[in-house]
Formats: sequence, C-alpha cells, structure tokens
Amino acid sequence: MKILFLHPNFPAQFRHLATVLGQESQNTVVYATNRPEGQIKGVQKVVYEKSRTARAETHHYVRPLENAVLEAQGVYRVAQKLKDQGFYPDIVYGHSGWGPTLFMKDIFPKATLLCYFEWYYNAYGSDASFDPSDPINADDEARIRIKNAPILLDLASCDRGLSPTAWQRSQFPQEFQGKIKVHHDGIDTDYFKPAPAAKLFIPRINLDLTEAQEIITYVARGMEPYRGFPQLIETISILQKKRPQAHFVIVGKNRVAYGKNLPDGKTYKEEMLAKFPLDLNRVHFTDLLPYDEYLQVLQASSVHIYLTRPFVLSWSMLEALSTGCLIVASDTAPVTEVIEDNVNGLLVNFFDPQQICDRVIEALDNPESMATIRHQARETILQYYDLAQLLPQHLQWVRDSV
Repeated sequence: MKILFLHPNFPAQFRHLATVLGQESQNTVVYATNRPEGQIKGVQKVVYEKSRTARAETHHYVRPLENAVLEAQGVYRVAQKLKDQGFYPDIVYGHSGWGPTLFMKDIFPKATLLCYFEWYYNAYGSDASFDPSDPINADDEARIRIKNAPILLDLASCDRGLSPTAWQRSQFPQEFQGKIKVHHDGIDTDYFKPAPAAKLFIPRINLDLTEAQEIITYVARGMEPYRGFPQLIETISILQKKRPQAHFVIVGKNRVAYGKNLPDGKTYKEEMLAKFPLDLNRVHFTDLLPYDEYLQVLQASSVHIYLTRPFVLSWSMLEALSTGCLIVASDTAPVTEVIEDNVNGLLVNFFDPQQICDRVIEALDNPESMATIRHQARETILQYYDLAQLLPQHLQWVRDSV
C-alpha cells in the first residue's frame, strides 16, 4: 500500500498509524508537513511551504480560507514532485480544516481520500456562544459560517472521514455525518499509567515537590478562557486560603491556543494574576513539558482540574484518566461523553470557582472513597480509549479504504 499523510504538524494525530505502516516492508509511506523537526523510521518526510500568508487587505471572514488555499498550494507542489518521481498513493489521509487536503482529488483522482475531521464551527450550541459574558454578534456569526468553507470542501470530496468523539462528530451538518466514523486516536495506557508512590521532581526547571502532600494539577496548550484558565486562577485564590500546604502545578504556554486574545495586548495570565494575587511560592508554571516530565506531573497529582468550553476534547484529559488521576472537570458536553459524576471523576459548573474549589477539597479530604473513582478513571480508558485496541481497528479502517 502507498499512503500519503498530510498535516501541518508532525507527527500529530498520525504518529501511531505512520509508525506501524512505516515498519511494514510492503508499504510506501510519505508524510507531507510544514514542520521540519522529527522523523519516523520507514516514513519519507517531505516538507511543504506556503508561498505567503493571507493578505491584510483580504476580508477578515475570508482570511482562513485564503490561508487554507495557500496551504493546499504548498502541498500540491510537493505532491507534484512526488508524482513526477513515480509515487501515486492508494490513500491520502489528511487533517481537514487547515487546507492540505483541498486539491488532492485533483492531483491524485484515483486515490482514496480520507479526512480527519476534528471540528466544525457553529455560532450557537457549542464553544462560540458558551460564555454569556462574551456574546457573539452578527459579525461573529458570518465569520464562523465562512470559516467552515475548507472543511465543507473536504466533506464533499473525501471518500471517508473520521472524528475522534461522538460530540465532535455531532457538530458537523447532519447530511455529512454518515460519512464520518467516530474513532478516537487512542491513549497509550502502558505509558500513561498510575504510579501510586510517585514524587514530583523536575530538576531541569528547578521544581522539587517531593515533600508536598497535596499537588493540584492543570494541563492545557495555552492559558485561555476556552480551557477555563480564568476560573482556574480564581479557584486557586480560594483554595490557597483553605489549603495552606497545597501546591499547584500549571502545565501550558502563556499564550492563546484557542479563542481570542485580550484587546490590550496582555496575556490572560497577566490579567488574572493582577485580579487575584497568589502566593506564587506554591504555584508553579512549568510551560510545556516533554512527555517524561508531563507524565511525572500526572502521576504525582492529588487532584487534576480539567475545564473546557464545549469544544474539542483534549488528549490531556484522557491521558490524566489513564494515569489514574482524580479529575475535577467541567460539566460540559465533550467531558460528559467520558466522565460520569462520582463514578470516574467529579463534575463542576465551568463558571463557578467556588464549586470547583469545594469539589477539589472534597477529593482531597476523602482519599479512600476517591480511590474507587481513580480506579474507574483508568478502567474507562482501558475499556474505550486504549491505543492497543483502537490502533488495529484504525489500521483496518485505513486498509479497507483501498
């Protein structure tokens, strides 16, 4: 089988698939990306480039589409070189939304086009209209509708699609959902596993919490409202008064990965720490961590807080469950597909820092009864999200597409 993976990042969602397929001698595996770092054994990596980005004078509704077209052009150019060298894939499998898959049916019309559909944008009923303090207007409605243009083109041209959760598939137009299979990428449960006696010590960043009795953790790509960062800081301000020995470890970059930046140029970290001064001797901002250090954080966690708008479900929440973390999580649609309150986690109102605080304290004060919830957290991942089960199924879905 000849397969071409397409993703702006590398290896992203295709890490495990590309690794297995690249090890099989009968396959030719090519991965086109615009990230030069990293390699996978048995996988030929080709790097594409956009000739430019969307122009400032382009209407702001259309800039995402212009960027997607420019991305698609960059991919088309490297695909043409591959074709000139005699490579004609049986399957093209790409991530929809950014644009790399847009012209694949033109350059490789006989190839099966598979698309990974992570999200479809809706003005109402999910992330955009979730926060009553940040209402959307007519301009937002129009911008959000047009943002789906490259995704709709992929939905029309692809042969088969895949979405990682039922919630995420439900965001797509009903007439296309039959084309999209629900199948999660899978969590490596052999790696993300409990270590009951784990201590947190990361000398690289001078973090030594080996003596800490209570470690409350939080993980996100950025520090932003989409992942409840403002509510987290307010929660910590309350908890610090009630749990004087507790330490807080915040893994993530001081940036906005999803949603809007503040209009004054400040980061949400700066804004929230100005509103809620904390004892920073007990709050540890680690930035993004390599996997081995990130695993240490999860394994040493007393309570893990996960908050999200109704949006894409973070891998980190599932990885935390797999590690046996006691999770206090927002009672929002992507979370409740996985977590049942008082069964495999504790659910809270996203907008209520006092309730979040109360449930963290409940978890800290009842370690024996919470042990069952920790156990069930891992069992959930073993039963429904284990890479060892899901990867062979994913591979079969790909092979069946030839």
